[in-house]
Amino acid sequence: MNAIVKASVSPPKSRLLIRDLSKTYGPVGTGHEVLKDISFEVHEGEFVCLVGPSGAGKTTLLRCLTGLMPATSGQIVLDGTVLTGPNAKISVVFQEYTRSLMPWMTAEKNVALALYNLKLSAADVATRCREALASVGLAGAEARYPWQLSGGMQQRVAIARALVTEPEVLIMDEPFASIDAQTKMELEDLALSLQRSRAMTVILVTHDIDESVYLSDRVVVLSKNPASVQEIVSIDLGVERDQLTTRESHRFGELRSHILSLIRKSQRNAQKIGNI
Repeated sequence: MNAIVKASVSPPKSRLLIRDLSKTYGPVGTGHEVLKDISFEVHEGEFVCLVGPSGAGKTTLLRCLTGLMPATSGQIVLDGTVLTGPNAKISVVFQEYTRSLMPWMTAEKNVALALYNLKLSAADVATRCREALASVGLAGAEARYPWQLSGGMQQRVAIARALVTEPEVLIMDEPFASIDAQTKMELEDLALSLQRSRAMTVILVTHDIDESVYLSDRVVVLSKNPASVQEIVSIDLGVERDQLTTRESHRFGELRSHILSLIRKSQRNAQKIGNI
């Protein structure tokens, strides 16, 4: 596969700042605490992955980062302003593309949904939708319905819909988890290429440790019960990433093993707490 060159960021500028973020379902003190005092920073143009044990609260954290769910305490600061709800600078790609796409709408009309509130002319909407679809490799598929597309192509439509608003921050919730291995690698490289060409900040939630190492500038490793930041791992694999040579490198294996050991340690600690 062709090498993907990741955008370098120098000097780093803060895009998203998470300060002492906590989330409890139910009354504070007696409810279920999912997130506790989570703090980290995401720089402009950076690719950050969030990993952790199953059930650690990664999706809850993502919902808070997008403004779709209020935190119980703490702050999320976007470009110097406290986030209080959904923001036009942030777009989201969900895991279940079969649920997020409208089966009775064409690919172009599915993408156009993101532009509904902008009150653009029909010509402007059509142009932006076609450009977004072309950017994810779907030029010529504008009139096709989701059921006429493969799973990978459907997820490309979902990505195009997130890109059509020209966001500064793209947040992705396990976007490649339901796709076959070969298509998954193609979409990983697409994500890197889009981040580079658009100079976007990307935050991706994943269970796949290899994926997090391949894609990231840094990996935020969460613990469990409740989730907190266990460690932030810098991925020093260089600017150029390739599905073959990068994954076969000795350093890739070291980083993968380190992150896996952190997650297994968290799982053991969570089991001990559960047995008390």
